[in-house]
Amino acid sequence: MSLTKSIKPKKQRKILFNAPLHIREKLVTSPLSKELRNKYGIKRLPVRSGDTVKIMRGNNAGLEGKVVKVNRKTGRVHIEKVTRDKADGTPVFIPIHASKVMITKLYLSDKERKQIIERKTGRKVIEEKEEEKKETETAEAKEEKEESKVEKSEEVGK
Repeated sequence: MSLTKSIKPKKQRKILFNAPLHIREKLVTSPLSKELRNKYGIKRLPVRSGDTVKIMRGNNAGLEGKVVKVNRKTGRVHIEKVTRDKADGTPVFIPIHASKVMITKLYLSDKERKQIIERKTGRKVIEEKEEEKKETETAEAKEEKEESKVEKSEEVGK
């Protein structure tokens, strides 16, 4: 996303550091995991608190946890379980840049988040709970069909 027409690094940084928060929200984006890409058809989304992310770079690479806080001003994400102890012993979250994490599970309780995904894909978002219900219903329907086939074959055999 180009914020300015200039290619000078000084002007690029100035625009980036002075950008308003509604534009910075779009800059705090992370790629989605392969499963989510296939499911929703989107490559990346802005990170929100409640998402489950996996750290891809740095000393904490490979760790996975929920996002506790997103700092739009600095573009950093605070993840639970990723802490360091201060000199007095109190734990503090380690800020990690949003581009260095991958979203593994989306927090879809927010209706605005659903609208963003629907707008980008052009299709309705189905939550995981609803999806599980549909899967169990289809499995039950398959079992009933198999049972009816067995009954028909027994009737034909008589």
